[in-house]
Amino acid sequence: MTERDQHHHKVPAPAHFDVTARAKVEMLAQQFSPFFEAAVLKEVEDIGKAHLSGLSQLAFQNTAKDLRNLLWSSIDNVESRDLDQIEYVERLDGGKIRILVGIADVDAFVPKDSAIDKHAFQNTTSVYTGVVTFPMLPDALSFDLTSLLPDQDRLTMVVDLVIDSTGLVVSREIYPAITRNHAKLDYISVGNWLEQKGPVPEQISAVNNLTEQLLLQDEVKSKIKALRLKQGSLQLQTPEATTVAVDGQIVGLELVEDNPARDLIENFMIAANIAVSHYLADQKFASLRRVVREPERWEELVKLAETYLFDLAAAPDAKSLAAFLIERKKADPFRFPDLSLAVVKLLGRGEYVVEVPGQVDIGHFALAVHDYTHATAPNRRYTDLVTQRLIKAAISGKPSPYSLDELEAVAKQCTEMESASNKVERTMRKISAALLLSKHIGETYDAIVSGVKGKDVFVRLFRPAAEGKVVRNSSGCHVGDRIKVKLLSTDVENAFVDFARV
Repeated sequence: MTERDQHHHKVPAPAHFDVTARAKVEMLAQQFSPFFEAAVLKEVEDIGKAHLSGLSQLAFQNTAKDLRNLLWSSIDNVESRDLDQIEYVERLDGGKIRILVGIADVDAFVPKDSAIDKHAFQNTTSVYTGVVTFPMLPDALSFDLTSLLPDQDRLTMVVDLVIDSTGLVVSREIYPAITRNHAKLDYISVGNWLEQKGPVPEQISAVNNLTEQLLLQDEVKSKIKALRLKQGSLQLQTPEATTVAVDGQIVGLELVEDNPARDLIENFMIAANIAVSHYLADQKFASLRRVVREPERWEELVKLAETYLFDLAAAPDAKSLAAFLIERKKADPFRFPDLSLAVVKLLGRGEYVVEVPGQVDIGHFALAVHDYTHATAPNRRYTDLVTQRLIKAAISGKPSPYSLDELEAVAKQCTEMESASNKVERTMRKISAALLLSKHIGETYDAIVSGVKGKDVFVRLFRPAAEGKVVRNSSGCHVGDRIKVKLLSTDVENAFVDFARV
């Protein structure tokens, strides 16, 4: 009898389950440090004093461009406070367009080998559990001094690109600047507006010319995306649920919907990351690259496509797979997210590697690019902070602040902790689902089959977007099937949600 079977008919919901405490337990189990050490807090206190006296800006005062008057804005989740990236675009002569992506200058406040830096290296990433966030950097930095908050002057590293009418980058420059975010926008309201499902968000209409600026950004995004798709970038749409909590209490699970605003930020981010890779390669700097290797399970992808009467290329080929995904999204948009998830699993996970100038680049199969790093989220990812230090050294003509061995250690740690972060977040989503559904035993739900592994069948409810296992009457289920299920039991402690097909 399995652990799941043992808990199957019992396990009432606990009278009081401390989700935040459980999240800390999961963090520790995955080798994260969920607390900031005394040395870290002392450094943060000193940084705050330095900032108040203006000392923190001395390093860049003479070289930074003053770009505060440009119409910068940010788009992120509604609740996000660790803002890493702002954007601005403008038309140039000859059909060209200038794209500026501003990235928070975290390195200005977090020196290499400082106590804060060592903590960041240990965790390598912020972890978002829905109920509590474990930031990579202390709140005073990630939610304040190094966050590109609205109406605040901030030190920024700017990736300055010019694209032609086809979306091709024709010039590239990276430099420090002082910027000012004029509007903190969110994916949902901006996405609804761009899709003509909602009005112009108040934060946009309140700022002169920002409506036109955002429409131009959306136009630019379309050019970048069209070129990426032409090159074979995969159009994936994986279903991802997020926990909705109010005052530490779980009130819902909602799917993160793709929309034009997320698409806009993703395409600007990718353009900036590729530009940073090219810049470091031109400067002969070893750097960190984000890669997804050619899929070893390509034969399984071929068989998957065959079930939809589509012939993939015999050997791994991004353009062939991209064409299949485009066709399926048009043919069956409802089931496309779950097909995307199946494809992602067969592609294999991404990882970080060290790119040495002159060596063969592995490339990023899913993005159909051979020059890709992570540079745009230094508040949330350690690779991006390391990359920022490499950029600064290259700009100032100094040698790399990292040896090859150090970069290898960073790549290894970041790959391992990213996987650990996914485990924490996945477990906490399951616990949230079990807790949310614990008072609804016996109720019936509409669901979609989200996974089949041997005899095990997993489903995702439409509302709430909770996942669980079909432990009765599961034979004959296939990924993408719409079925009705009855909730049999939940086990919050072990993160189990069990259904019967009805």
